[in-house]
This record gives sequence, C-alpha cells and structure tokens, in this order.
Amino acid sequence: MPHATGQIPLKEKDGEHPYGDQGQFILLILFLIIWVGDSFCFRSTTFLANSVPLTLRLLISALSLAAAFYLVKSGYVVVSHGRPPSDMVATGVFRYVRHPLYLGCLVFYFGLAVSTASLFSLALLVGIFLFYNFIAGYEERLLEARFGEDYRSYKHRTGKWLPKI
Repeated sequence: MPHATGQIPLKEKDGEHPYGDQGQFILLILFLIIWVGDSFCFRSTTFLANSVPLTLRLLISALSLAAAFYLVKSGYVVVSHGRPPSDMVATGVFRYVRHPLYLGCLVFYFGLAVSTASLFSLALLVGIFLFYNFIAGYEERLLEARFGEDYRSYKHRTGKWLPKI
C-alpha cells in the first residue's frame, strides 16, 4: 500500500515481488522435470532434433548459456549485497535492458530447450516468460514509485527485455 506521500513502503526484500523467488524456484524445477523427461525419457516432442543438426543445436545452446551467464553475472550487482543499492542502477548491462537477471534465466531455459529440441520445454518457456514479465512489471511499479521521473526516463530509453536501438 502506498503511504500518504505516494511512496510504496519497502519491505524486507526491497523492490521484489513477494512471491517472485518461490515462483522462480517452482518454475525452474518444473522446467527441469519437463525438459529431462521430454528430452531423455519420453521424447514426445523432440522429433525436430532429427531435422536440426546436433552441432547447430549445441552452438545455439552454448551461445545462449554464455549470454545467460553474462547477463546474470552482470546483473547480480542489484542483489549481491543482501539489499538493493540505494540509488537507481542504469549502468553496465542495465544500460541496455531493465531486467538482465530475469532475461539471463529465460535465455538459460531457451538454451536447454534448443539443445534437445524439446517443444514441450519451449512451450513451457512461454509460460515462464509470462511469469517473469508479470513480476518484472510489479517491480517496475515499485521502482517508479521510489525513483519517480528518473525511472520513467530510464524506462523510456532502455528496453525491458531487448535493447532499444
């Protein structure tokens, strides 16, 4: 609830959706179960693996995993000290995308799904993206309430998921 000043009070985990961590953990476990089950046990939707060369799939996966690692490592600055920075972060990878940690997770999932051409995993990734987009929107409202015009200006010049040209 906003205070009389219009500010949203900051809780123990400043700037995060209250169920964001639990949701991310549940979706990670669900994704891994579906990906492993479909890719290595049942092979229900991996028929495209026969049409797409393994070397191409592994190349795309390796690039995706490298990009995911970079995004998460670079974006970790906002959570690495136990509490978010007191100032708005708009440097480094945050200069290009507003949610590099979430984007890194999504790119990681994509890399795994492509490696085995699991269509079930790619379909689940759409749902995972919707969840991440929801919690990112929630967190953006908190940041806008906290930083005001500075954050609105940042949003205008920086892409939410992809860099703006």
